[in-house]
Formats: sequence, structure tokens, C-alpha cells
Amino acid sequence: MSLSELATFFLKLGTIAFGGPAAHIAMMEHELVRRRCWIPREKFLDLLGASNLIPGPSSSELAIHIGFLLGGWPGLLIAGCCFIMPAAVLVAGLAWLYVRFGKLPTVASILFGIKPMIIGVILQALWGLGRSALKTRLLGSLGLLCVILAFAAVHPLLILVLGGVAAATAKSISHRSCSWLASFAAGSCIGIAGVSFSLTLLFLVFLKIGATVFGSGYVLLAFLRADFVTRYHWLTDGQIIDAVAVGQITPGPVFTTATFIGYLLGGFPGAIFATVGIFLPAFMLVAASGPLVPRIRKSATAGAFLDGVNVASLALMAAVTWQLGRASLVDPITLALAVFAVICLWRFRLNSAWLVPLGGMAGLLAKAIHTG
Repeated sequence: MSLSELATFFLKLGTIAFGGPAAHIAMMEHELVRRRCWIPREKFLDLLGASNLIPGPSSSELAIHIGFLLGGWPGLLIAGCCFIMPAAVLVAGLAWLYVRFGKLPTVASILFGIKPMIIGVILQALWGLGRSALKTRLLGSLGLLCVILAFAAVHPLLILVLGGVAAATAKSISHRSCSWLASFAAGSCIGIAGVSFSLTLLFLVFLKIGATVFGSGYVLLAFLRADFVTRYHWLTDGQIIDAVAVGQITPGPVFTTATFIGYLLGGFPGAIFATVGIFLPAFMLVAASGPLVPRIRKSATAGAFLDGVNVASLALMAAVTWQLGRASLVDPITLALAVFAVICLWRFRLNSAWLVPLGGMAGLLAKAIHTG
């Protein structure tokens, strides 16, 4: 296996990998383990576990891990960049179209139908992840507390830290200490209004997000809303859900939503700054964490901390889904589309990528009926 073969594989994967992180991981396993036999199954599972133990986009980090395994440091850069680049370029192009034509009736109608479908996709992901993460009553109670804190506008990063520390503390000392930590976090609400935009600040915000988001890529929504809507007032809820919709209709990592937002705020330079900012921590964390993974797995306290972080991530997803749902489910048609999406995902196991064009066609149909 040469570096050119590695680059070709991940360029192709980044171009066709619709359906979210689970679909990306399944495609890698099928191609690299079963078909090409580049990686033993046991090693692939180890790399997948390592990707889930660090913050950032799990499927992108898995690609970076595989690149490092197969091609050393050059392979690390090639695999990661080739997997991310096709989606980033496509999203930047769609952002240009959105800025230029986003207010036209046809585009607005398409987004009208896509947005409730995205809410359905997020609900399905939230349910599936919750069944795995809420292993005990303590974690369930911690998740409820984190939901309350999220609605109280406590910053997502503080909620993630709280979740991890509370779960780790409960593993070793009394539940009273967890209550003290929760009380401390409840009084720590972060909010800064009216900060002027700059490319440097945009880069730093996405660098922070890329280094702190645990769990599903959909947890990204909570961080985006907290920083870009609530803290800096640079975007609206509608623009955030539009960005997520674009992330869904394109292949590759959901984190290329950052590319879309960067373009909205700063044109093509903003798209570049945002993309580099959010993905740079993934490369650094993969390079640094590999040797530490076996030790983390053996530590009960570290494992409990990660359980708490995952529960807090799901709480953030639940809170932001409610907030975005209020912005997207505005009439019986959008509510019906969201219910339709949930039924298709749960009952018929439909690939989520198909819901996006279906939503767009439904939006166009609804507009035609309304105007006709």
C-alpha cells in the first residue's frame, strides 16, 4: 500500500461518504478490513475505540488514525486532509450559493422541507446514543441535571466538564460531592454580547470547539448555538439549522458545517480559517493520544469521566434539539415531515442521506400547493 493509494482511497471516501459518522465508519471497515485487507479487524476496532476516547469528529479521527498506522506521519496528514477536503470544498460552494440565492423562494422552499427532516435525524441519533450512554440511574440523573443547566444557558464546555468530573467523583467518593459540583456549575453562566467579528477570533472559536466537542457530531450544534447565536450574536437560529442542513446534504464529516459558517461570516477566507480551526485539534489529538489509550482503558476513574462526558454531550444535544425544533417546526407540514423522518429512520432503517432530498422535494411541493 502506497501513499498515493491511501490518498486516492480517502479522496474517494470523502466524496461519496453520505449518511454521517456511522456510515463513514462502516464504509472504512468494509473497504479496508474486508475488501482490501489493509488492516486486521482487531486493530480497526482498537483505532475506533481510540477515536471515541478523544474530542472531535470520530470518523475523521478514525481516518487520521488509519493514515498514521499505514503511512506514518505523511499518512496521517494525507488521510485526514483527503477525507475532509472534498466536503469542505463542496460546502464552501454551497455557502456561496446560499449567500447569493438563499433568499430566493425556491431555495427557501427547499430548506423549509429539509430543516424538519434534520430535526428527525438528530432525534434518532439522540435516542440511539442515549440507550448506550445512560447505563445507570446515576448517569440518568446526571443527564437530567445537564439538560437543566443547558436550558439555564450554562456554557456547553462547562457542562461537559461538570459531567465528566461528577461521574468520576461519584466513582470514588460520596454523591454529596457531585451535588456540590453541580451547584457550582449552575451559578457559572458565560455570556458576552456584541463582540465584533474577526478572522482570528473565528479561528480561535472553532479551535476551541474542535478541541472540546465529545460524542456525536450533532453535539456540535450546542456549541455553535452557544457561541455564534448566544455569546457573539453573529448568527441566528435559522442560519445555524441551515448550516447543519448543508452539512447533511454533503458527504464527509458533519464538522464541515464550520466551513459553511465561516463563509457566511468571512467569505472564502472565513471558510478556510473555520475549517482549519475546527479540524486542527483532531490531527494533534490523534498524534498525541495513541500511546495513552491502553492506560486510559485500564483506569476505572478515567472511564467514569468519559461516561459522564458522553452523558453531558447527550444532554446538550437534547437541549439544542428543542431550541432548533422551535425554529424549524413552525406549522403542521413541518411537524409532519419531522414525524415522517423519525418513522423512516426507526421503522424502516432508511439511510439518513435519503431524507435530505426527500425533504427538499417536500418543501418544493408544499410551496407549489400553497401558491397554486
